[in-house]
Amino acid sequence: MKKLAVIGSSGGHLFVLGGNNPQALLQEIVNQAKAANMEISDIAFVAASTTLDHVTEKTNATLWGQSEGGPIPVFEGNLNEVNKKAKEVNKEIAERVRSGDVDGVIIVSADPKGVNSEVITAASEKGTPVAGTGGSSMSNARSMGANVISSSGTTGSTNRTRAVGYISAFASEWKTKYTPVIGKSTEVETGNIFKRISLRSIMMSSLPGFIAMALILAIGKIPFLVDSVGPLFDVLIGALPIVVAVVAAKQVSGLDEVGIVAGVIAGVLSVNGGVLGGIVGGILAGILASYLLKWSFRMKFPATTSSLIAGAIGGLVGGIVVYFGLAPITLWIGNGIRELIQIALDYNAILAGAVAGLLIWPAIIGGVYHAAILPIVLLEMETQGNSFLGAVDMVGLVMVSAGITLANIIGPRQKSEASVAAPGFFVNMAFGTFVEAAYPFMFADKLVFGIALFSAAVGGAVVGFFNARGSGYLPTFVAPTVSNNPLGFAVSMAVGLVVSCVLTLIANRIAKNKQKA
Repeated sequence: MKKLAVIGSSGGHLFVLGGNNPQALLQEIVNQAKAANMEISDIAFVAASTTLDHVTEKTNATLWGQSEGGPIPVFEGNLNEVNKKAKEVNKEIAERVRSGDVDGVIIVSADPKGVNSEVITAASEKGTPVAGTGGSSMSNARSMGANVISSSGTTGSTNRTRAVGYISAFASEWKTKYTPVIGKSTEVETGNIFKRISLRSIMMSSLPGFIAMALILAIGKIPFLVDSVGPLFDVLIGALPIVVAVVAAKQVSGLDEVGIVAGVIAGVLSVNGGVLGGIVGGILAGILASYLLKWSFRMKFPATTSSLIAGAIGGLVGGIVVYFGLAPITLWIGNGIRELIQIALDYNAILAGAVAGLLIWPAIIGGVYHAAILPIVLLEMETQGNSFLGAVDMVGLVMVSAGITLANIIGPRQKSEASVAAPGFFVNMAFGTFVEAAYPFMFADKLVFGIALFSAAVGGAVVGFFNARGSGYLPTFVAPTVSNNPLGFAVSMAVGLVVSCVLTLIANRIAKNKQKA
C-alpha cells in the first residue's frame, strides 16, 4: 500500500473553497486515497481562522495531523506559533520521505520555501512524486526541483474534485486502479454510477421546493396579498424543474458544488419538460459531470479545468438533450399521469378516494409510498400546488395517525402508552408528518390496524366527495389553506381524525376488558 503525506494550509483563495473546513477537506483526501488502496500516513495542515491573504497578529490557527481514527487537530495557537510547530512536523515528514516510508506528497496551498521547505526539499532529492493545488505553491515546488506529476490552481474546484485530482494523479503514476467515492465513507458503492440514480431519493430531497410552493399558494389567498404574492406562485412552479435537476445532478455525480452547478444549468434548459424533464436533465448532467471529471484527470488536466469542464459541459449537454429532444416526451408523461388520476375521479371520485385511502397504509408500510405515490403527488402539485393523492395522504395517513395516538392519550390500554402516543400526536398535528407514530398501536393490535385501514378509506372517500386537493407535510391548521376546497378538505381531515380516534378508543376498551377477564 502506497503511503502519502499531506502538507499545506487553508490558503488564501482556498479558504473560501473548502479550506475553512479542514476536517472535511482532509477527510475527503483520506477517503479518496482509501478507494485507490493508498494510505494517508502523515498530515501537517495549518488551518487558519481567516484567509491567509489577510493575516494579522490576531490570526489564530490549528495544526492538523493524522491519527488512527483520521485527521485530528494536534496544536492550536496564533498563526506564528502554529507555523513553528508545523515546521517541526514537516522535518519529521521529510525524514520519512528520505527513508522511503512516504511514497508521495500532496501539496494543498503549501509554503514550499517556508513552513514546508523541508518536505519539498526531501521530495526533490528523492524524486518522490508530488501532486497538489495552489498556483504559487506549485510553481515554487517546481522551481525547487520537485517531481510534480499534477498541479493546478484552486479556482472552480471543491474539496472533492481536488482530492479526486490528487489521487487520480498518483493512480496514473503508479498504474493502479482507482474509482472515486462519494459520501463520508469509502464504503459507499460507486463502481456503477447508475446505482446512484434513485427517483425516490430525488423526489424526497426536492420536497421542500414543493412545500414552499404550497405555502405561497396559501399565503396568496389572503385578500390583501393576492396581487403581491400571487405571481410568486407561477415563479416557483417554473423553478421546480430546476430544483429537481439540481438534486438529481448532485446525487448522481457525487461532486457537491460542481454537481449543483451542472444541475442548475441542466434544469434551466429543461423547464419546458416539466418536473420529469428536470429530473432527466439533472440525471444526465450528473452522469456526464462524473465521467467528464474522470476523463479530464486522465488527460492530466488541472483540477480547476477539470471541474469547469465537468460542471459546464455536463450541465449544458444534459440540458440541451432535454431542451431539443426529450422535453415533449417528459411533459407528455407528466400530463398523462395527471390525466389518469382525473379520469379516475371523473368516473367515481368517492370510490377513487376510498381505494386510495385503503391502500395508502399498506403502501407506506411496504415501502411503496415514497417510491411511487410521493412522486405522483409531486407531479400533481407541479401544475397547481396541491394534489388529490396529497389530500388522501394528509387525511388517510397523518390524520388517522393523529386519531390513533389521540385515542391512546385519552383512553390507553395501559397508562404507559399515553407517554408514547403524546409526542407522535403533537408531531402529526404540528408538522403534518411522522405517521409512524401510530405503528406501535397498529402492530400491537390487529383490530387497530384494521381501524387505520377503514378510517383512511372513509377519509379518502370524503376527500373524493368534496373533490378536494391538498398536501401533507404541513401543520394541520395550515393544510386546508392550500386546498382547492378548504372547507371540504378540513371536513375530510376531521373525519379521518374522529373516526380513527373513536374506533381506537373502542378497540382499547375491548382490549382492557379482555385483560380483566
